[in-house]
Amino acid sequence: MKQENTQRKCIVSGQTLDKDALLRFTLTPDLQVIPDFKKRLPGKGVYVRNSRKALQTAVEKNLFAKALKQKAKVDETLTAQTEGLLRKHALEAVSLARKAGVLVTGMEKVSESLKKNKIAFILEANDAGEDGHRKILNAAGDIEVFRLFSSEELDKALNKVSTVHAAFVKGQMAQNVRGTFKKLFDFLND
Repeated sequence: MKQENTQRKCIVSGQTLDKDALLRFTLTPDLQVIPDFKKRLPGKGVYVRNSRKALQTAVEKNLFAKALKQKAKVDETLTAQTEGLLRKHALEAVSLARKAGVLVTGMEKVSESLKKNKIAFILEANDAGEDGHRKILNAAGDIEVFRLFSSEELDKALNKVSTVHAAFVKGQMAQNVRGTFKKLFDFLND
């Protein structure tokens, strides 16, 4: 049985890292560099560490052409496009969690679920008031709190109004969503 190699080399740093710590890009037939995070597009993939700074360096120096050993057109907005795709994917995960019934929203319901030890992690709007932020941190204790989206973005993803606090019930879905959030968080906070 063939064992899949789970590590790849970053074209910016030269470091060999786990695929989970990298972003994959490939070429279109017209030689345009595009993100391929789901690894479904044909062609050779090249990898950049999951970091906005690393990707910006790859764009500015067109390290894609060197790594692919052929001409490659790189849109100067590739870094912004990549961030947009990571954000979109994370918000879709929030929406899916709501539909699956593993998302609790509102400060009171989140606090209640925390007391019952049902929560894997919390998502708080990055424009939440300081008082609410302190309360949720105190209630969360050692539970991870992500602040990746505005309340407007959360409202749109959840089809609700005034969403500031959401918590994910422990389980496989929560693990998947956490991985998606971690990917975005790492990209933004290298």
